[in-house]
Amino acid sequence: MKNKNLSMKNEIKYKIEKMCIKARESANQLMTISTIKKNKALNVIADRIDLDSGKILHENAKDISKAENNNLSDAMLDRLMLNNDRIKDITNSIREISILSDPIGSEIKKWDRPNGLNISQIRVPLGVIGIIYESRPNVAADASALSLKSGNTIILRGGSESFYSSRAIVESIQTGLKKTDISPESVQMIDTIDRDAVGILLSMNKYIDLIIPRGGKSLIERVQKDSKIATLAHLDGLCHTYIDEDADEKMAINIAINAKMRRTGICGATETLLCHRNLKNSVLCKVINGLMNAGCEIRGDDEVIKLNKNIQLANEKDWNTEYLDSIISIKLVSNVNEAIKHIEKYGSNHTDSIITENKDTAETFLKEVNSAIVLHNASTQYADGGEFGMGSEMGIATGKLHARGPVGLEQLTTYKYQIRGNGQVRP
Repeated sequence: MKNKNLSMKNEIKYKIEKMCIKARESANQLMTISTIKKNKALNVIADRIDLDSGKILHENAKDISKAENNNLSDAMLDRLMLNNDRIKDITNSIREISILSDPIGSEIKKWDRPNGLNISQIRVPLGVIGIIYESRPNVAADASALSLKSGNTIILRGGSESFYSSRAIVESIQTGLKKTDISPESVQMIDTIDRDAVGILLSMNKYIDLIIPRGGKSLIERVQKDSKIATLAHLDGLCHTYIDEDADEKMAINIAINAKMRRTGICGATETLLCHRNLKNSVLCKVINGLMNAGCEIRGDDEVIKLNKNIQLANEKDWNTEYLDSIISIKLVSNVNEAIKHIEKYGSNHTDSIITENKDTAETFLKEVNSAIVLHNASTQYADGGEFGMGSEMGIATGKLHARGPVGLEQLTTYKYQIRGNGQVRP
C-alpha cells in the first residue's frame, strides 16, 4: 500500500510539474500579447461559456448533489450553486474585464537624472500564478480572466466541493482560447482532488511566481506554512458592522440586515453586529426582529439576550467565528472606541462598517480600524472587486504586502525599471 501511495504521489508530481513547465512557456508568450488580442480572447471565452452553459450546469448539479449528501449548509450550497443567472454574471464579468484598462506596459512614473539617464518604472506581469480555492466555482472564471488580462498564466486547484463545475468552466476557457492567439495552456487546472496535489503545487517555486490561497482558515494556514512560493493570503472574513448612537434608524436597519442576510456565505457578510448601548431598546430591537424574520439565528451578550427570549448567549468562540451562515453575534458597546477595540481583538482585517450621521465619529472609525476595507454608511457586502469597478477579483487580500483589499488587474502586476542613456559610464 505504501509503495502504491508513493507511486500515485510521484504521478501527480510529474503531471503538475509538466503543467508548470507549460505555464511558464505560455507566460513568456503571453507577456508580449497585445491588449487588443487579450480583449478579443476574453470575449471569445465569454461566448464559449455562454454556449457551454448547459454542460456547466450539468456538472454543477453533480457538485450540488455531492454537497447535499455531505450535509453542507444552505449558505455553502449557495456559494457552490450555479444557474443561468449566475452563468450570465460570470460571462458579464469577463466582458467587463475586457474593457478595463490594461495595466501591462503602463508607466508608473518617469524621471531624469543629472547624469542624463532617463528612468521609467513600468508595470509587467507577475508570470505564473497558482490559485488554491474551495467551494465557489465562479473563481475559476474570474481568476482566469483577470490573469489573462494582466498577462499572467494560471494554474487552478479547486476544492473537491466544486471539482466538476470548475473543470467544466476551465474546459470552456481552453476551448475558447484555441480560437485565439493565446495558448490554451495559459489556463490549466489540476485534475485531481488528491490532497497531495496541494503540497506538490506549493513546492513548484522553480516555475510559479505567486500562490493565492482562497478559502477557510485551515487552508490558508497550511499554504502559509508549507509554501516555498510567495503567497497573497485571503483570510477569513470576520466582518463587523457598528451601529453608532448617531445612526439614522432606517438606514441602520436596512444596512444591518443586508450586511448579514443578502448572501450569508460570502466573505463580506457581517458576522458580528456591534451596537451603541443607547439604541438597544429602539433601533437594535427592530434590527433583531428583521434578522429573525429573515431566518437568522442570533447570539448576544448578557444585555442583548434580555431583548428577545430566542437569542442565545454568545461565548468567546462566537466573537471569533466566521459563520458563513444565517447566524450573527451581537454585542453592545458604549462608544466608537469600544467598537474599534472589539474589532482589533476579534476581526480578521477584512471588512468593517460604521453606520452614523456623525462625521467625526465616522472619520475616527475609518482611520483607526486597520482592515483592508472600511465603510461608512454602507453594507459590508460591498467587499467585492466587481463593486469596486474591477470587473471581478481574485479575492480580498487581508495582508499588507504587495496588495490589499480586492485583488484585480493592477494587483496582479509587478514592475521593472527601464533606463535609457546616451553612452553614460559610471565613474
